[in-house]
Amino acid sequence: MNQTSISTDPSCMDDFDPNSLAVDTAMARILSALQPVTESEVVPIRAALGRVLANDVHSDINVPGGTNSAMDGYAVSGSDLPASGIRELVVTGTAWAGRPFDGAVAPGQAVRIMTGGILPPGSDTIVIQERVERLGDRIRIGADTRPGENVRRAGEDIAAGTRVLQAGTRLTPADIGLLASLGIGTIDIKRRIRVAFFSTGDELRSVGESLRPGDVYDSNRYTLHGMLTRLGAEFMDLGVVRDDRSALEAAFVHAAAGADVVITSGGVSVGEADFVKEILLKTGQVEFWKVAMKPGRPLAFGRIQNAWFFGLPGNPVSVMVTFYEFVQPALRRLMGESQHTALRLKVPCISRLKKRPGRVEFQRGILERDADGQMVVRKTGAQGSGILSSMAQANCFIILPMESTGVEPGADVEVEPFFGLV
Repeated sequence: MNQTSISTDPSCMDDFDPNSLAVDTAMARILSALQPVTESEVVPIRAALGRVLANDVHSDINVPGGTNSAMDGYAVSGSDLPASGIRELVVTGTAWAGRPFDGAVAPGQAVRIMTGGILPPGSDTIVIQERVERLGDRIRIGADTRPGENVRRAGEDIAAGTRVLQAGTRLTPADIGLLASLGIGTIDIKRRIRVAFFSTGDELRSVGESLRPGDVYDSNRYTLHGMLTRLGAEFMDLGVVRDDRSALEAAFVHAAAGADVVITSGGVSVGEADFVKEILLKTGQVEFWKVAMKPGRPLAFGRIQNAWFFGLPGNPVSVMVTFYEFVQPALRRLMGESQHTALRLKVPCISRLKKRPGRVEFQRGILERDADGQMVVRKTGAQGSGILSSMAQANCFIILPMESTGVEPGADVEVEPFFGLV
């Protein structure tokens, strides 16, 4: 029999693999499997930046605490404002921020007041100083101020009893300031999640070691270190584990014993998958093994004992793409953060992008303004999954849907800025 072809299995060179999960399906399966940690701790608010609130926060006070002036000027009664022409009022004193006027405003009177000063009884309006003519102990005002103008009412910003922050909020600098403005000095937050990670491969060397022929420096643990640090997780870097069944099994068991999540890089592509999968099935379970994306098809998700497991590809760009698109949303859910969706925008692409249908592609791009001030995006150059410089140069992902056959210059594309990825 004349044979003109050989039987092959789907590989990362193929654009369609019927055994690969769609990106959205894989993400939905991950999020539906996870539940946030339940433990919390009380910390000073200055230590709470970037942490996740365990409970709703309500205000015990009004903000502002009293009705006060929004501008420097004069506190008067709205009934003394002239409908037309000029009116003269007697100035009887001054109200400072933090030092109220000791008295009331009677008809025909005014009190000099500074921004933040509490309105004296009898007044309800501030005439700003730029609209006042001062003549000794008297002022002249016109008809250009409306009753109630330039006044901040008590509780206008926050009323006592109002919920000001919701459980699941990742605290920002503004949130910390808001808590301080309410007199709150400590806050109940979710505990940090614990992540253990390691790389696999006999060819990998850590920074500082000498390279032998065929060796490469392991960059993946360093990018994972950076991404986990910025996310606010506790983590254990277990180094490089050689391609040995007993060593790998021992590393998995050790990692799972002390972590909520175990992340590996390498060891999940075709040829290695059966070996790693065998160990995972022995110590846990595998939910899925492939995702229809580029780069990053060999992405594994499952459990090892009581820890969740993410097996990331070995290529440096694939590690970062799969972490940002799958692992980071999963970790944020485990942290108790409210549902978070990364910012995505539609902008014109000024580069020609090559693509074949069958997978969602995450190409690296540079989002910038053109000469007309319009936001545009261009690719960073070579898009290979081993070219880490393409990530270092980029500030966004250009996301091309599964059915896309490429992009011509000027066409709109969807981008995901890196600043939205924490």
